[in-house]
Amino acid sequence: MKKIRITSIRAIVAAIAAFLATAAAPVLASYDVNIPPPASPIASQIYGLHMYILWICVGIFVVVFSAMFYSIFKFRKSKGAKPDVNFHESTLIEIIWTIIPFVILLAIAIPATKTVLEMKDASNPDMTVKVTGYQWGWRYDYAAEDFGFYSNLSTPWSQIGQPGIPAAEREKQGENYLLEVDNPLVVPVGKRVRLLVTSNDVIHGWYVPQLGINQYGIPGFIKDVWFTGDKVGTFKGQCSQICGKLHGYMPITVIVKSEADYATWLADAKAKWSSKPQAAAAAAQPEEDLTKKFSMAELKAAGEKVYAANCVACHQPNGKGMPPAFPALAGSKVVLAPADQQLAVLLNGRPGTAMQSFAKLSNTEIAAVATYTKNAFGNSTGTLVQPADVKAARK
Repeated sequence: MKKIRITSIRAIVAAIAAFLATAAAPVLASYDVNIPPPASPIASQIYGLHMYILWICVGIFVVVFSAMFYSIFKFRKSKGAKPDVNFHESTLIEIIWTIIPFVILLAIAIPATKTVLEMKDASNPDMTVKVTGYQWGWRYDYAAEDFGFYSNLSTPWSQIGQPGIPAAEREKQGENYLLEVDNPLVVPVGKRVRLLVTSNDVIHGWYVPQLGINQYGIPGFIKDVWFTGDKVGTFKGQCSQICGKLHGYMPITVIVKSEADYATWLADAKAKWSSKPQAAAAAAQPEEDLTKKFSMAELKAAGEKVYAANCVACHQPNGKGMPPAFPALAGSKVVLAPADQQLAVLLNGRPGTAMQSFAKLSNTEIAAVATYTKNAFGNSTGTLVQPADVKAARK
């Protein structure tokens, strides 16, 4: 019996040692069981607070369990220990076990409050970006530069697959599976970036752990948050608020560039996305030349890309959808109807359903995807929708 007790004690001591080693490992190694390595000052504060509270918890664990195990083995019945039936209360002990938790909570609350206040202080930014959540993607508007763009999942659907297709027949998943985007948010290193976060439909969450940001985007409200990228790199995140069927397909990518590289990117971005007339002219957007007539081949090729970026998640690569929530486009009465009916749905959405408005797309993009769906998935209408038709439908 004595040998069994000694073995049990050794097992408990070994378990405690293993726990402490596990708790300390992330500080020294790969962060596999910890929050990601911080890449901004506020993320560093959050990480420091996290580790500080962790070690307080470890200390409480060691003290409490040490006292408990000591009492169990020191005053066990087999050693003749008997309870003190005359003991009723001790004012001193009650004062001690009230003061100690109070001091511990105070030691946690003061630095935690300081960090939270720092997180919410978005004053004196070097630049401001408005972040708008959509089902299911993001839009970034650079306030001082007068341009903006949409950011959507770019992981190929050949990797994601669709219902009914065995996993073995899908393409091998990439390193950043479901974390890839077509247009990342780009900021310069060392600059204080203020984000104005909102939503166009339901509540979303803009979450990039390495930058120390998790801000909800709420329709009708604008919440601000800030970060400073203190090192060049690429940082991944995702929507942190369940926002519908494709919540898991809303990745976030932030690229922090050197000032020289950022200046080069900014010049290209202005030429590509600026809303200023002269910038639009400089960008020479032939796709928005409403007098140009595109061929069936041109529209279908462009439409397939637009469909893959905006429609395939709901309506599926084969156009069969997932009824009743996401109706099939193959044989759809709306798709086979005259173009004006389909354009009305694309531009205005359908209230009360998952079909949102895609008025954010250009005239050419909408014309291309309308033409593509009318002539794919077994649909053979032969109808061509031109950008001028979409422009007219917007009125």
